[in-house]
Amino acid sequence: MKYLFFNIILLFGLISNAQQTPAKSQTEKVIIQGATLHLGNGKVLENTNLAFENGLITSIGNESDLPTGNIINAAGKHVYPGFIVPNSTLGLGEIDAVKATIDQQEIGDEVPNVRSLIAYNAESQVVEASRLNGILLAQITPQGGTISGTSSIVQLDAWNWEDAAVKIDDGTHLNWPTLFKSKNVSFGLRVYSEVNKDYSKEISEIKELFLQVKGYDLKSNNSRNLGFESLQPLFTGEKKLYIHADLEQEIIDAIKFSEDLNIKDIIIVGGSESHKVIELLKSTKTPVLVKRVHSLPNSEDDDYDMFYKLPAFLMQNNILVGLEVSGQMDRMNSRNLPFYAGHTTAYGISEEQALQMITQNTAKVLGIDDKYGTLEVGKSATLFISEGNALDMRTNQLTDAFIDGRKIILKSHQTELYERYRDKYAK
Repeated sequence: MKYLFFNIILLFGLISNAQQTPAKSQTEKVIIQGATLHLGNGKVLENTNLAFENGLITSIGNESDLPTGNIINAAGKHVYPGFIVPNSTLGLGEIDAVKATIDQQEIGDEVPNVRSLIAYNAESQVVEASRLNGILLAQITPQGGTISGTSSIVQLDAWNWEDAAVKIDDGTHLNWPTLFKSKNVSFGLRVYSEVNKDYSKEISEIKELFLQVKGYDLKSNNSRNLGFESLQPLFTGEKKLYIHADLEQEIIDAIKFSEDLNIKDIIIVGGSESHKVIELLKSTKTPVLVKRVHSLPNSEDDDYDMFYKLPAFLMQNNILVGLEVSGQMDRMNSRNLPFYAGHTTAYGISEEQALQMITQNTAKVLGIDDKYGTLEVGKSATLFISEGNALDMRTNQLTDAFIDGRKIILKSHQTELYERYRDKYAK
């Protein structure tokens, strides 16, 4: 009985702190005046106007004949495209200690037909908190097993997963076999303990599975194989293959595997030792979603600042680079994405290049750059206004944010607590 009582209290607690009502569609033109525009493609426009209508950016510049509308005076402020967090479990879990709120992993080792999108909780308080730092889009990604399932891309102001969906089933996630068996020690640090003697066997099993998928024909089979059908778009380029691999040999083997099977579009996720295979990445034009830069070295031979400077090294070698946040407490740490990007500016990247990694570059990797990732006429008005540098936690203070032109509410459980105790101690 006491457990039932606890669950009822928890349920009402979650309901009472549900996310704010999603914004309604844009009804009037909005003109942001006099701001510094960070376009997301490496360019900056000072003291410039930006206008959008019906959810789309209609003009950028100081045209004297701009029509009247809702004018926002943003003099001295900064405008950015909405930040995009890839490979995230945002909305797939809420309270780690309450199993019923966690839905990021399905039972089974190979579950390619599992769709993370339908498990997405649009009213997650973690999602709500991420928006306050400019995270307006996310790739919702399943975890676990060898083939975790299919990710989708969502915008972070919605009633439900149907409303949130931006790109449905964008790619399949394959956790590449590891050369070494490892274990978690603390703070996300993994220690490699012994050689994985089954490494080659595990690769062969994956290859055999994909060969079966290539040969699968629904018409000639008595029963449907939903897993095979989910993987077949990888061979036509309709779906991307995200291969989670870290070590040098693992990345080499993963790319060779894709070439042998003629898989059209792959992305390396993690890529801790991607700096060791630069020529291969360049020749195959393989993008890398670099693991959280606030990570400890993988081995005693690595530089202590390896993850800090890895994005700069890859970008300097013309690799398409985005930043991802997987690791310990990745849902909660999704909101720190802009500050991870900001950290890289101390290691050979300009602020605008760092911005590209969480806007334009990630949009290209995810295949949504036709609408999102940069401030351009004709693209979605998914953007925000900040008091200062959005890559610096001291000055990233959002005053306004818009998703597809809809002005969203910038409040969360944390801001409510802040206001509550600010008022208490101000007396």
